Amino acid sequence: MKKNDKLKISGMTCASCSSRIERKLNKIDSVMEANVNLAMESANIYYDENKININDLISEIEKLGFQAEKLKKKSLNDNQRKDELKNLKTLLIISSFLSFPLVLSMLLMLFNKEFWYFTSPYFQLILTTPIQFGIGFRFYKNAYHVLKSGSSNMDVLISLGTTSAYLFSVYNLFFAKGSHEEIYFESAAIIITLILLGKYLEAIAKNKTSDAIRKLMELKAKTAIVLQNGLEIEIPIEKVLVGDTVIVKPGQTIPVDGIVLNGNSTVDESMITGESVPVEKKESDEVIGATINKFGTFQITAKKIGKDTVLSQIIKMVEEAQGSKAPIQKLADRVAGIFVPVVVIIAIITFTLWYIISKDLNNAVVNMVSVLVIACPCALGLATPTAIMVGTGKGAENGILIKGGEHLEKVFMLDTIVFDKTGTITKGEPEVVEIIPFDNMSETDILTYTASIEKYSEHPIGSAIYKKGKQLNKDLYTIDNFSAIPGKGISGNISNKNIFVGTKNLLKEEGINIKEHENLIHKLEKEGKTVIFMALDNSLKGIITVADTVKESSKNGICKLKDMGIDIYMLTGDNKNTAQFIGKQVGIDNIIAEVLPENKKDVIEKLKKEGKIVGMVGDGINDAPALTIADIGISIGTGTDIAIEASDITLIKGDLKGVADSIFLSKKTMKKIKQNLFWAFIYNTVGIPFAAFGFLSPIIAGSAMAFSSVSVVTNSLSLKKIKL
Repeated sequence: MKKNDKLKISGMTCASCSSRIERKLNKIDSVMEANVNLAMESANIYYDENKININDLISEIEKLGFQAEKLKKKSLNDNQRKDELKNLKTLLIISSFLSFPLVLSMLLMLFNKEFWYFTSPYFQLILTTPIQFGIGFRFYKNAYHVLKSGSSNMDVLISLGTTSAYLFSVYNLFFAKGSHEEIYFESAAIIITLILLGKYLEAIAKNKTSDAIRKLMELKAKTAIVLQNGLEIEIPIEKVLVGDTVIVKPGQTIPVDGIVLNGNSTVDESMITGESVPVEKKESDEVIGATINKFGTFQITAKKIGKDTVLSQIIKMVEEAQGSKAPIQKLADRVAGIFVPVVVIIAIITFTLWYIISKDLNNAVVNMVSVLVIACPCALGLATPTAIMVGTGKGAENGILIKGGEHLEKVFMLDTIVFDKTGTITKGEPEVVEIIPFDNMSETDILTYTASIEKYSEHPIGSAIYKKGKQLNKDLYTIDNFSAIPGKGISGNISNKNIFVGTKNLLKEEGINIKEHENLIHKLEKEGKTVIFMALDNSLKGIITVADTVKESSKNGICKLKDMGIDIYMLTGDNKNTAQFIGKQVGIDNIIAEVLPENKKDVIEKLKKEGKIVGMVGDGINDAPALTIADIGISIGTGTDIAIEASDITLIKGDLKGVADSIFLSKKTMKKIKQNLFWAFIYNTVGIPFAAFGFLSPIIAGSAMAFSSVSVVTNSLSLKKIKL
């Protein structure tokens, strides 16, 4: 049975580490898929729990020299990262304090000034030794575990490089009796200090990439006031049960998703939907947990709690997206897998050639150390995941939930977008506009008959007719033999009379004549109204017209997409005239109308076969197959759970501007990823040869290595500044 678990992994220092763990997990037969994220220090694993358990997987990771544990809830807010940051800071302060005299010594020598207690090699040995083997113990420890497992990583390079400089200096001091110029204690100490500084800045920056989830988690209420036996009792949010009556007072955060029982107020939903204007709430209205009650007091029935709330689902989607991989990262992973062994070989070749050509052991060691310490697979490993984390976080802050890195990478490639009409372009809340009776029937008769059978329909138009019928304050008829005919209408029996309500196609199939009213029907449809026919005993008795108004944001959102050069289509089950009327309002020329729900996916397939990269935007259950088969499925957050589940991107606000924003965000994120990968590759491509040819001192090489990762993360963080 397929199971998904997330692990927190400690001890990863570079892309070689994450790549090795990922390869090891994916080689296990019972593991279907494993993704290891260096930036989040986590692994997302899908496995067959009937064949292997999570403890076995943890054991496999620990055999490689890393620590792993099941990811706890609120892992981003726990103390582990704070402790790690605090520990790094302490080590950095101590290392900096011990290194300062060595830096000062170098500066003094530049000006031909010497103070024996600074420039003395014995004094430098005393300062360097605790840095090398105390502060630097973390590198030795990690390198030992990695080498023990038959692999290598950044710690191996640092350990080899600094140890070479340190031992060479010790040899020159005690055995070769070399000059000051052949003592490199300051190089070993300063390299370790600079790398610690880089790691510290990198950790701070990586924490900032998780700001989006942290902010979402902080929205959760800690307690709730529950009505029990007539008393108001404040309890921890974890103890609220489905069905509990929860009291929400002015200024309070609504603790759970629910339905208003009584009372009314306005609610600020901006933290979830991004909509700045507070929303009126009254009896029977839905409220979302984590939104803020502004004025009145009301009671709600808890409908969704814990992990089922809208906020928890948003957090889950963002976490999964940030933990996922974009396809573009595969190249970096392949390079990282062989990077360290190749660098060690280059370092050995550098040492050998320099010694053979120059006969100078000093130059050979220095250039070998420079090669070892400048090589940095970290930047390669952080290039993609940090940008994905910031990009998906930025999307979440703006009501755009992107399920994974592969979707974020693909959105900007879209050249065609297909929109569903009802609930996507339009508000999805149709209203009865007019009732036209025939054969001496009254408007009340038509509405009563139609509302009676539409009571059993789940279609938005049927709901609008039923809602209008309830306003009659008249008892509706009992329906027998109710039947729904997908895409066409409904039928049943009322007092032994056959009743059909639906499209003209339904009436034609049943042999019901509508020819004498065709001019009227055509006129109504040209006005953008949906025409619903009601027939009794094979005779047309009346027409009800229903209209669905266009969302205020639809035209602007579609114009933005057209400005990007994207082809726009509207796909609907509605008739051509109504569809064209709506299309004209929002600027869509490509109209595909009168399509049955089950045929929507066929339209998407046809467009894809024409070579188009297609995005589908919808909100209904009948859109789910089309959303799934599209290159990118985009659901409207105000729609159904099934549509949201089937899609790759969810627009919480229901604003079509979010489609253009998704493409813009994708373009910007991919640009950052490509910049990161370019600099990571160029840095190593240029840096290693420079070091090998003797153009870089070990200290400069160490500085470059330490700050390469910081620059990549900082570049990714600049995504936060873009405006959607």
